[in-house]
Amino acid sequence: MKTDIEKIAQLATEIVERASPIAMAHFRAPLALEAKADNSPVTIADRETETFIRKELASAFPQDGIFGEEFGTDNPDAEAVWFIDPIDGTRSFITGNPLFGMLLGRYAKDLPQLGIVRMPALNETYVGVKGHGATLNTKTITSRGTTRLCDAMVYINEAEQMNADDPARFSRLCSIGHTRRMAYDCYPHALVASGQIDAVVDFGLEPYDYLPLVGLVEAAGGVMCDWNGGPLGLASDGRVVTAATPALRDEILAVLNA
Repeated sequence: MKTDIEKIAQLATEIVERASPIAMAHFRAPLALEAKADNSPVTIADRETETFIRKELASAFPQDGIFGEEFGTDNPDAEAVWFIDPIDGTRSFITGNPLFGMLLGRYAKDLPQLGIVRMPALNETYVGVKGHGATLNTKTITSRGTTRLCDAMVYINEAEQMNADDPARFSRLCSIGHTRRMAYDCYPHALVASGQIDAVVDFGLEPYDYLPLVGLVEAAGGVMCDWNGGPLGLASDGRVVTAATPALRDEILAVLNA
């Protein structure tokens, strides 16, 4: 018999999967772009997708709060709050790159209960539930056991921003690990959860970007923190480390703060 949180995760997974066709209807199609206050792009696909997810969450979980990228907060003081990024990677989306995702996470009393990464163009759904593990398309996944940074496959997200902000620190990151790749958005974090890579260093994120990932990564056995090693929360500064193991996290933090 499924527990309450497993039932909640199942309903939430169904919601994001039913939202996928909304985004895909606009993918690789002509789109009007608008710039938000921070100059990041937004499209009708972002707004339509979040509108659908919010409506479905409000119907299924009327007592819960919601914090979405496009439409802000509803009932933020509720005991449980959902965090939504309807299209994580709008720049990927508008350039025809299939590595954009949908993020949905639920927190209760400020602790992660579940995290979902849906990749509509890849037809992949990553789900992590606290105390119940993580899955990719219903098959169990776990993070790798890598403990030494010299053996690690590392992704560095938002390289341009990171280099502009702190070129010396970025230069140090460019020499770590066994294999390095420059990347963007949520997919590398999902790859840590599924055991494909070992770590991600990320930069410039908002709560709806990183909080849903915590539930997935931790359920898969990995760890996430800020660049000082602290837990991630609403007040975090958007600089994030995701790692397969605590030992690997600690080595990355040592490089970041050398």
